[in-house]
Amino acid sequence: MRYRNLGTRGLRVSAVGLGCMGMSHAYGAPADRRELTGLLAKAVDMGYTFFDTAEVYGTAERPHDNEELLGSALKPYRNNIVIATKFGMRFDMESGQVPYPLITDSRPETIRRSVEGSLRRLQTDYIDLYYQHRLDPNVAVEEVAGVMLDLIKEGKVLYWGMSEASEEEIRRAHAVCPLSAIQNRYSMMARWHEALFPMLEELGIGLVAFSPLANGLLSDRYTPASCFDAETDYRATMPQFRPESYERNRELLELIRRIAEDKNATPAQISLAWMLCKKPWIVPIPGTRKADRLKENAEATDVMLTDKEVEAIDRALDVMPMSDVFGGTKPNAQKQQTLTK
Repeated sequence: MRYRNLGTRGLRVSAVGLGCMGMSHAYGAPADRRELTGLLAKAVDMGYTFFDTAEVYGTAERPHDNEELLGSALKPYRNNIVIATKFGMRFDMESGQVPYPLITDSRPETIRRSVEGSLRRLQTDYIDLYYQHRLDPNVAVEEVAGVMLDLIKEGKVLYWGMSEASEEEIRRAHAVCPLSAIQNRYSMMARWHEALFPMLEELGIGLVAFSPLANGLLSDRYTPASCFDAETDYRATMPQFRPESYERNRELLELIRRIAEDKNATPAQISLAWMLCKKPWIVPIPGTRKADRLKENAEATDVMLTDKEVEAIDRALDVMPMSDVFGGTKPNAQKQQTLTK
């Protein structure tokens, strides 16, 4: 494993982090807690120091399952790792829809309750990196940033970030309390946030890339016959996993396979190395429940692509046919209006 600085404010992490959401939410029923505890210990042994969770990653029965899992499993390693969690959003599990619509809430009093709950579940007295999970249209980003400034002064939060924010919103928040990281969906199939790169470089903010393998498609481990549980696995409704999408994405997968063969790597490693070699402040956080995939992803940090090779990949991606890719679920506007009345 290699390591890098996430932005310019002193936050150093493993170059590949571990996205832990899928252990408890959105990728099938939660796995066995004992097995996951062992997997997290193996991650630490492999050199992972960056673990990503959120207060909402769980099930209807155990809504905070993921934070509880990490709090217990990572407690022996707490002084040697970085834990990132998130506030400001909950899932509308009563909607009957999967993926669940989102309900945002970043009111200061809600943030205060959230941070105390996360500290308790994570069994820690500080959060290394605390993200606003999604913007709240009813709360100004300056107000959220002011709460973060107070939490940092109190020592409950060390660094803060935002997820899926625009350039204007990032600049406004950063002016009140400097941001260390932005967490956005980013992969070879989801490149719309590359427009933020000049600003992130200017402000010294790192990019944490979630879904860096397009929810697993770019690992090249799936086929048109792959099936997912419609009740517990979001991939059942993701456009890139529709049977017809594999033909639409054939050219993309063939490109990744050719580069992987040339570099003696796997398709997943090429997909991660592409962004790792693009900017020194990008940190992908692929998720997995399997030890062999954990090792595979960590070893992506040893795959080197030259600037010319990255540029050639980008040029190919610019003109290549691709299917639609899952872009996330939207807030439930009706529930949001009810919440703020």
